[in-house]
This record gives sequence, C-alpha cells and structure tokens, in this order.
Amino acid sequence: MNTQSDFENIVLLIHEARNRAFSKVNDELVMLYFNVGGIVSTKVSGGAWGEGTVDELANYIITKKPGIGGFNRRGLYRMKQFYETYSDPEFVSPLATQLESYFSGNEKKTIVSPLATQLNSISVLQKEFISSILTKVSWTNHLEILSQTKSPEEKFFYLLYCIKEKWSKRELRRQLSSGYFERTMLSKQKASTLLTQLPTELFRDPYIFEFLDLPEGHTENDLEKALIKDLQKFILEIGKGFTYMGNQYRLQVGNKDYHTDLLFYHRDLQCLVMFELKIQEFEPEFIGKLNFYLEALDRDIKRPHENPSIGILLCKGKDTEVVEYAMARNISPTLVADYETKLIDKKVLSNKLHQLVEQLSKSEQ
Repeated sequence: MNTQSDFENIVLLIHEARNRAFSKVNDELVMLYFNVGGIVSTKVSGGAWGEGTVDELANYIITKKPGIGGFNRRGLYRMKQFYETYSDPEFVSPLATQLESYFSGNEKKTIVSPLATQLNSISVLQKEFISSILTKVSWTNHLEILSQTKSPEEKFFYLLYCIKEKWSKRELRRQLSSGYFERTMLSKQKASTLLTQLPTELFRDPYIFEFLDLPEGHTENDLEKALIKDLQKFILEIGKGFTYMGNQYRLQVGNKDYHTDLLFYHRDLQCLVMFELKIQEFEPEFIGKLNFYLEALDRDIKRPHENPSIGILLCKGKDTEVVEYAMARNISPTLVADYETKLIDKKVLSNKLHQLVEQLSKSEQ
C-alpha cells in the first residue's frame, strides 16, 4: 500500500473542496454587492434617497451587523457604481459578439435565439454575463477594474484574464499599471506585419520588465540573469501558461554546441517557446539565428505530439518597416517584440493604439 499517495489524495480533496467553497462564497458576495448597489442606485436616481440617506443606511447596517465590513458610505457608493456599470445595456452591446463566442467556447448552449429581438438578445447576454463572469472575479479585483479602466472592452479584457490567470489583486494592479490591455491590442493590430503564425492573444508588444535592476551599460548576459532572478515576475508578464525549462539550453548540431537564452514550454499551445534576448535594436540577421534554433528544437527536442516551436525575439527597439521586410518570407512561428525596463504611460500606449487603428482603417479603404 502506498500510504503517502493516499495522504496526498486526501490533501488534494481538501484543497479542491476549499476552493469550491471559496468560489461559492465569492459568487454570493458579488451578487450581494450587485443587488445592494441596485437598490441604492434606484433610490438615489429616483430622488427617493439623498446622500444623507445613504449615510443613515451605512450607520444602520453597522448597528445591526457590527461585525460586517464594506458597508460604509464609500463601500455603498462603490456597490452603486458596480451595479450601474454592469447593468447598463450599453456596456454589453459592444461586447455581444465576444460574449457569445466566450459562452459557446465554454460549452454553453446557444444563449440567444435567432428569433429574439436585439433588445432581448442583449438582455439575455447581460444576465449571463453577470451570473457567469462577474461572480467569478473577487470583489477586490472588481474595485481595481472599476477604478482603472474606461471602455467596456477594457473591463471585459481584465475580467476574463482575472478568471483565466487567477490574478491576485497585486498581480492585477501591476498589469493595469503596465497597460497590459493596450499592449495586447497593439500586438493584435500589428499582427499582419510583426507576427508570423502566432495566436496574438497570448503574446504582446512591447513587454514591460520594470522589475529589473540592471546596471548601466548592461550586457545580454546581465539581462538574462536578471530575468531568471525575477522569474516569477517575468512569467507574470509573459503569461502563466509558460513552464520554465532552463537558460542557456544546449542544442547540438553537427559537431558544435549552441545555447538558447531562455526556454519555456507552453501548456495550452503544447509547444516549446524560446526567448532570445538582444540589448540593441533589431537587425535582420537576428531572424536567421532564431530560425536555426527553432529548427534544432523541432528536430531534436520537440516530441511527436507537440506543435512547432515558437521563437520570441526581444529587442531594445525596432524599426517596424525593417521587421516587416525581414519577416516577409519567414515561415517559422515568430514574434519580434520590444522590451522596456520602465513602465510606459498608459496614455502613450492608448494613443499608439488609436493611431495604429486609424492607419489600418485608412489602408483598408
């Protein structure tokens, strides 16, 4: 008998049960805040309550339920904002296609009848959104998203990533401040010129490594060591689907040894992902070396059931036109991306995204 295995199974059962219990509690808590916010919103907007009444409600709750937190004046107005944001049909309308795709992708039945009117369609989507998405995100993360985002698309993006990546409040706050949404959207918009055969929702440009403490005049080796030292933060930036396999990974071709910078395996893509680091601006010859490594990985390291390896070339700047020329005949799954060692102002990223969308729209006319 394997007693140790039995013990581990029991611990796993406890862990899974606690997670389910926590999830259920969060479902109820978020819906409670949504419903309370709905009452406050209806009463205040209808003129039945003034600000003084909301203060009275906060004091009344404290008197009746002294051990419960979050229901002070500020908390009640946050619940009101939460309700008003996500109960507005104008929030769901621009997301209708994305929501239907999300629900169908999660093996839900078609939730909008072809015969339903547009109004009814949005109403059904809204109810499904509230019950199936909002309740899966913690209240603390909801507060961060409400205060740090503007458009429905941006809110929806962070809600889904909180569910998918299980971001803590600290992780979410970091991604919000680094413009994770804008960088991901920029990568999607630039897919036609800077990406080759890659799922653009999993990769972005630029990457932000503000957590690094690099010396002046640092080398590529310094950059590599710094990323390995803060591997947890590096993986948070590139995505939690990555499993670290090592640095300076040895590849033997002919009678020579070659070494990749950083090698990962992506569980969802089921393929090897290699990061090559450059502390200078992109040069066309970098692609040749990257493709050589990818070929070696696919021939000698990749397993039969795995997908072709992906190469990510991280450069300290690039000329988009030069990258486009260099990638024009490239057939390997490849991304050439900038990296920054300081946070970029979100306004700058938003302006870049807006300008790129406008350029692409003009080119399509």
